[in-house]
Amino acid sequence: MKTITNIYPAFALFGLACFAVLATAQAVVPTPDGCYPNLTTAEGCNAIQSLTTGAANTGVGWYALFGTSTGNFNTGIGAGALLTNNEDSNTAVGAAALLLNTAGLENSALGTAALANNDNGASNTAVGAFALTNNTEGGGNTAVGHAALRDSTGDFNIALGANAGTDPDIGSNNVYVGDPGFAGDENVISIGGIAASGIDYENAYIGGIYGASVNTGSALPVYVDTDGHLGTTLANATGKKVRIRSSKGAQFQAKINEFQKQQKRIAELESTVARLAATVKEQAAQIQKMSAQLELNKAAPQTVLNSR
Repeated sequence: MKTITNIYPAFALFGLACFAVLATAQAVVPTPDGCYPNLTTAEGCNAIQSLTTGAANTGVGWYALFGTSTGNFNTGIGAGALLTNNEDSNTAVGAAALLLNTAGLENSALGTAALANNDNGASNTAVGAFALTNNTEGGGNTAVGHAALRDSTGDFNIALGANAGTDPDIGSNNVYVGDPGFAGDENVISIGGIAASGIDYENAYIGGIYGASVNTGSALPVYVDTDGHLGTTLANATGKKVRIRSSKGAQFQAKINEFQKQQKRIAELESTVARLAATVKEQAAQIQKMSAQLELNKAAPQTVLNSR
């Protein structure tokens, strides 16, 4: 069972400081309600109702921190905030924020239903209504924006912007800025591949590149394909699934199909040119042979017969 002796040293100092302040503070009139032992503050219907040895918890709102008994340093503000929690160092601000958290620790949720379904995921940060709302076990995620990483269940994902990282099938270790992601993403960085507004971006500006020096010994050219994918190595993508990262996917697919047709036509033309070149070479060889024969015939002496 957790006790106050498990408190981190910094928090222990915080507690001592609080007691020192209490010793010199003047009482306010009327006396505030909701003030309880062990640095506990509770206000609202059944807030922190199950507390036993837990310390430095604050629950404000209907059933806020209702299930916390031995957990420490939790703050739940809002109806149902951290309702089932019994771990340490979680902060939830907003109705149903971290609602179902039980064993997850060191999570921060700000916004209605942010991290609402988190069970034992740890070290997550969700800022925005419904941010990381369906995460249950994923850890180390950071979501900033309305519904950012809403359906993510992976680890170490970062999403910035409304609806960023919302594709339900993204994996782990991805970074999204204004991009919902793509099914199966793993170890992907995507900045504005698909605009949340539904209107495609037209220009990109990144400082610190133009005019900057690079090491000539390791510098490589950078390529970009019709998918917006950057890389330093060209590869034949024939037969591979094309990642359409634009809100105008059909238009981009049509462009890609046309591009592929053009590549096919170019290949056919190259083959035709190669055949023509071989034919011309063969004909040139025959012409040279005939010219040589004609020259030989010219050089041969003519014999005149005398009829007398």
